[in-house]
Amino acid sequence: MHSVEPYYHWRNLYIADEDDRSPFYGRIYSEFEFHNQVYNFLIHPQWDDFGSNTLYTKILYVDYEDGYAIMEFIGEWNDAIENDIMTLKRDVLDELIGMGIQKFIFIGENVLNFHSSDDCYYEECVEDLEDGWIALVNFHEHVEAEMAAVGIDQYFLMQGELDELDWRTYLPHQLFKKVRKIVNSRF
Repeated sequence: MHSVEPYYHWRNLYIADEDDRSPFYGRIYSEFEFHNQVYNFLIHPQWDDFGSNTLYTKILYVDYEDGYAIMEFIGEWNDAIENDIMTLKRDVLDELIGMGIQKFIFIGENVLNFHSSDDCYYEECVEDLEDGWIALVNFHEHVEAEMAAVGIDQYFLMQGELDELDWRTYLPHQLFKKVRKIVNSRF
């Protein structure tokens, strides 16, 4: 897992640690010191720690004018032990929502498992987004099945075309337009 880096081809367009409105503004990263880990596996130091011991993220792109953010995740989404959604909501999403972000694209091809708890924070997320949404792109089928089994899928747009997006072939605004088109076709 230590060699899996967050997607970096959009760094010429956006860098979260250089954005003074980002929750990760001012972070300093090492390319050589590995300290974050998922269980016993070290992960690449470019991933952002937001308070979970099992799930890490990277804000790949934010467009404040159009009100969307693209975030990539790695690890285990564990609400049962870590309450990852609460930590993500309080320490990352709330700050972005406060800056006018209402639409989120979560890329989850590196999310290995999901363990549920209650859905209070998911419900709160949806309420805070007003007319916005959260779309899950390329999450593993078993992770989506685990979410659906406990009803968490009602808070996200997921599956179908969203599971088959070759998102790396798009620029951020193109990916957003593509996902927005899929989302709008479902409403």
